[in-house]
Amino acid sequence: MPHTLFFRQLWVPQTAIVKRYNSFRRLDGERRSDAAPRRQFYMHLHILGICGTFMGGIALLARASGHRVTGCDANVYPPMSNQLADQGIESIEGWNPDQIALKPDVFVVGNVVTRGNPLMEEILDRGLPYISGPQWLREHVLAGRHVLAVAGTHGKTTTAAMLAWILEESGLAPGFLIGGIPGNFGVSARPPGQAVSPAGVQSHPSGLASRDRYGETPGVSPFVVEADEYDTAYFDKRSKFLHYPARTAILNNLEFDHADIFPDLAAIETQFHHFVRTLPSNGLIVVNGADEALARVLARGRYTPLERVGVPEGWSAAAEDPAGAFDVLWQGKKAGRVAWSLAGAHNRLNALAAIAAARHAGVAPQAAVTALGFFAGVKRRMEVRGVANRITVYDDFAHHPTAIENTLAGLRARVNRSGRPQTDPPNSNAAAAGASSAPGVASMPEGTEPAPPAGGRILAVLEPRSNTMKAGVMKERLASSLAGADRIFCYSAGLNWDAAGVLRSVGAGVVVTDDLDALVEAVAAAARPGDHVLVMSNGGFGGIHEKLLARLAKSL
Repeated sequence: MPHTLFFRQLWVPQTAIVKRYNSFRRLDGERRSDAAPRRQFYMHLHILGICGTFMGGIALLARASGHRVTGCDANVYPPMSNQLADQGIESIEGWNPDQIALKPDVFVVGNVVTRGNPLMEEILDRGLPYISGPQWLREHVLAGRHVLAVAGTHGKTTTAAMLAWILEESGLAPGFLIGGIPGNFGVSARPPGQAVSPAGVQSHPSGLASRDRYGETPGVSPFVVEADEYDTAYFDKRSKFLHYPARTAILNNLEFDHADIFPDLAAIETQFHHFVRTLPSNGLIVVNGADEALARVLARGRYTPLERVGVPEGWSAAAEDPAGAFDVLWQGKKAGRVAWSLAGAHNRLNALAAIAAARHAGVAPQAAVTALGFFAGVKRRMEVRGVANRITVYDDFAHHPTAIENTLAGLRARVNRSGRPQTDPPNSNAAAAGASSAPGVASMPEGTEPAPPAGGRILAVLEPRSNTMKAGVMKERLASSLAGADRIFCYSAGLNWDAAGVLRSVGAGVVVTDDLDALVEAVAAAARPGDHVLVMSNGGFGGIHEKLLARLAKSL
């Protein structure tokens, strides 16, 4: 049963931890208005799955709070390994049960760990204390704070980063745990700041959301968390976001994903329904007003007020000008104007949601739009990794067909916004030059190669790496999602379906191979000055970005 609830994790580990508190060195606590100074203690956490974005964030939060942190993972890799090393956190590669010799106070277990894992089996056999990452976060970081949770299939990371930056610029010193590295902060997680003054912070129509649970003026900073619907741990199959005591919740969108744990969209909707049922009546739900799946979720019952985004009766965005700036409207009236460098309708929706959620935390919309003008984006979200021979290489986390389509549309808008004419239409009959000669490469029939467009072409390089994509659950949508690219290069290693056959409908200009080196050669052969190479994967993709840049530097 994929969503069976196990209770051992909720009680046994915490009992063991409490018994050991007497041996921990006390830290000065943060003074709050509703209680005496909070007592804090040093602990040693050993985190299983430490290089995942979430568990790595837990490690950063714990280390910044004064705890000793070590951890392990099957593969220790950047960018998380670099973040951890910068903070003095030791990362061990592999699951050797000898790690028990570290004698941590508690093992924090990520959802990458399953029964049969050698280290986990040793922990169980010895009866050592363990806890899931989301449960540890709830008990040691989120308790007593105004938690702003960002949920949805797409846009969680970018929206959470926008929201954290708005709160930061407004002087609220938020803590955050985000599934990426915001450019404005340089880390994916940090603990909340010390007491902040509420001066200049406005109340919200639904109540002063920044009050603490006893209704008094607070002295604590809020916390922004990317709220994932993936399961918590092998011993707790609830979605992670059910552990977060959110007061403000953003529901960006909802589609089928995570086919490895959810049988269908209805199962995911049920988890979102459970999440909505945990929200307080004086909280706020910021929801995509045009999303049918979220409408079904909310129709099942709620106790929390709503504000909708993307619809005229709620928060909406006027058409952007040639520079990408747009007016923000609240119920049809201008509330501010965002002038920034981001592109794409999906990013405008993300901004609207962040503005609405920030208002619930007391930040005026005008202050929010001003902050967004200085938003620096997120690593691995259309991040420029380098330029070689006037060919720009981007990195993006897109791996779901909707995200792929949105990312391509955003890059197309950015390319066209440069003011240079776009003369080569997406997916023209031109094929990748020289691609068919690369070993292990399947190419579509070549057409006539047109003259290079002044605005530059988009070459999409995709690794369908997620469990859902590997299983072929959404393969029928893949071709249409890539229609915004001029050339398509697909890495087919590990797929149990015929990627070349699926992409045949796109037409010419498609290369499919399971050989990474051959893929790099095919892209390098096709690319020409002025092009934009968009690499999309939710993994490291074998270091393809560096390989491409090195190869492109030798091309001319």
